[in-house]
Amino acid sequence: MPTSHKVQRAAISLALDRTLKYIYKDPYPNLVKMADRAGKIFGGMFPSENFRKFKAAAADPDNVWTQYVLGLLRDIDPRVVKRMIMSMGVDAGLYGTKTVRKLREELHCNVPFLMLFDPTSACNLHCKGCWAAEYGHKQSLTNEEMASIVAQGKEMGTHLYMLTGGEPLIRKNDIIDLARENPDCTFVVYTNATLVDQKFCDDMNEVGNVSLALSLEGTEESNDWRRGDGAYRCTLEVMELLQKNKCLFGVSVCYTRRNLEYVTSEAFMQLLLEKGAKYALYFNYMPVGHDADKELIPTPAQRETMYQWLKAVRNSKTGKPIFVMDFQNDAEYVGGCIAGGRNYFHINSAGDIEPCVFIHYSDTNIRTHTLKQALQSPLFMQYYHNQPFNDNHLRPCPMLENPEMLRKMVKESGAHSSDLVHTESVDTLCDRCVDFATAWAPEAQRIWTSTPHRDTHTQYYRDTEEGKRAFAGCAGCMGCAAAAKDEAEADETQKTEDARLS
Repeated sequence: MPTSHKVQRAAISLALDRTLKYIYKDPYPNLVKMADRAGKIFGGMFPSENFRKFKAAAADPDNVWTQYVLGLLRDIDPRVVKRMIMSMGVDAGLYGTKTVRKLREELHCNVPFLMLFDPTSACNLHCKGCWAAEYGHKQSLTNEEMASIVAQGKEMGTHLYMLTGGEPLIRKNDIIDLARENPDCTFVVYTNATLVDQKFCDDMNEVGNVSLALSLEGTEESNDWRRGDGAYRCTLEVMELLQKNKCLFGVSVCYTRRNLEYVTSEAFMQLLLEKGAKYALYFNYMPVGHDADKELIPTPAQRETMYQWLKAVRNSKTGKPIFVMDFQNDAEYVGGCIAGGRNYFHINSAGDIEPCVFIHYSDTNIRTHTLKQALQSPLFMQYYHNQPFNDNHLRPCPMLENPEMLRKMVKESGAHSSDLVHTESVDTLCDRCVDFATAWAPEAQRIWTSTPHRDTHTQYYRDTEEGKRAFAGCAGCMGCAAAAKDEAEADETQKTEDARLS
């Protein structure tokens, strides 16, 4: 960390101490004043419009986001509140973002804002449709490798890390040590909750920069059908323990054709609020792995229901005081697919560097390549050159909604299957997605053309000077690229029709 960064960070930390101390005395009436103080602390670092909106929301006691902030101050250990503001707001949001953007220009490739990695493939559950359930206790990253991932990431401006698996908390002591050694980073751990105990709650609050995303999917019946008997009750008990200890946590929800009505119900949302969850991260089921079941993919009608539900639950007047996001349906806010290093990538427990947690193909490994080398590898450059995979950001994914794109990128890059047990060809994977992609395309277009969208101000490779030159000639013009894509989509549709007739 540069000396100037350390000095400025120390000054911000002291100012934040004073501000939070003032707020905690009388949270609601002091919230508007906090915005003024925040403007002075972070003046010039963030747009003034952000502070104006914050003040306006804080002045309205009925505003959902005012209630949300007050809930954080009331329910979360003050040490965690401060550490998260520093690591996410200052280290990631301020210093990290600047470094990431600078490197993107220098390296002419994607550079991520966050990274996912798997401390271990081991898991103590066997959830239906989960590829990790097949892996067994086969692979783990060493402590040195995890430390190296974070160190390399920070050099690139990445200060946010999500830990997946397997069950990451099989390595919970190592994770706490990693968080303690990197106070300028935030670590979000996706967990089945079975290994959370009082000591781990104490450790979380001591380091202050670890949060848990607990797997939970609706009712006891809908949850345990996929995750096993007793999983639901175990998770609720752990939520109560975390709430009692004022730990920061949320839930991770995989929505499927079978459970969508339960994970979007009023009862489920009320349960999350009562148990103290502060965020809910929703994932569309992806048919990945040897035991994948494409019948669990939500239908187009369910996908549209999810899209509308998200808008309702986040409404500042009538929504819920919990941060909810859906990595599939929220692509319009981030300019499409964020994988391939555009905003994130994934490292599995064998060290394979993958463009996405759901895309198990790789051409690099942390034991043979640096992270920068991986970002400039043929597979990752395929992502860089081809994003967005669809200008309709309700069809962001190169696998689920544009399977012809993933086929092309894997084959042209020469990437290999990085599944730890069953090698899976890209054609086998993409074939499972064709039916949904074909059915969803016209519905997505109808919704997209009838709904207003924000300008994300995203610059893609095609918008850079290099990209413009690359697409300047007829052989590489955007029109030809679009025509080739239309032809590939037509081929996918014909394959589906041929299969149906046969």
